[in-house]
Amino acid sequence: MEWSDDAIVLSVRAHGESSAIVDALTREHGRHAGLVRGGGSRKAKAELQAGNSLHVVWRARLSEHLGNYTVEPAHARAGRLLEGRASLIGLNAFTSVTLAALPEREPHGSVFEAALLLLDAMVESEFADWGPLYVRWEAGLLDELGFGLDLSHCAATGATDELTFVSPRSGRAVSEGAAAPWRERLFALPPFLLGSQNAVAMADIAAGLRLTAHFLAERVLAPHGKQMPAARIRLEELASRESE
Repeated sequence: MEWSDDAIVLSVRAHGESSAIVDALTREHGRHAGLVRGGGSRKAKAELQAGNSLHVVWRARLSEHLGNYTVEPAHARAGRLLEGRASLIGLNAFTSVTLAALPEREPHGSVFEAALLLLDAMVESEFADWGPLYVRWEAGLLDELGFGLDLSHCAATGATDELTFVSPRSGRAVSEGAAAPWRERLFALPPFLLGSQNAVAMADIAAGLRLTAHFLAERVLAPHGKQMPAARIRLEELASRESE
């Protein structure tokens, strides 16, 4: 069997004396691992860093086998991501959530495409700019996995205006008026998730990260006995500190 695809490196671990097993997010084949022979060399290590884009060819005798990757570098962004504290935290959060949440070999093209935009934004801009993109990426991930948030109208009244909260149980929006009796139990709904184009406050980024983290933990990770990755928790802590 053989296929070729575009990929983003998620993790690399040594295998034997000179090879490496690469777990990557691919455009058409989902999260997919493969053995890279010679992946332990100095040149290969530079290419096989988390966050870098590759063009890969996967070959195996049977589809269920690990298989071998032949890789060509496409876009080396890892070096610049590692230079900044916030971008490094963001990269680690992205890779750890992807590895924990996405089933192996299940295609999610929109998650891949959004990830490219997110990683490039991490390279080119500050946390205040790419933070909302990260929250949107996780919201899109939830939607792809069948657990999308319903922010179209108020769960209690059907109203489409003044949507300011989200129910932690249903994942549906709640309007300001309807939320009054339970507002302390609800998650704040950051305006940028409703399409607001205004400047995004760091407090809204922190609120968005708390929101998506809750549903990832409860609906995606917990049913499989997993917990929220520590790297993702550090991203939320960063946003909380920056908003103080």
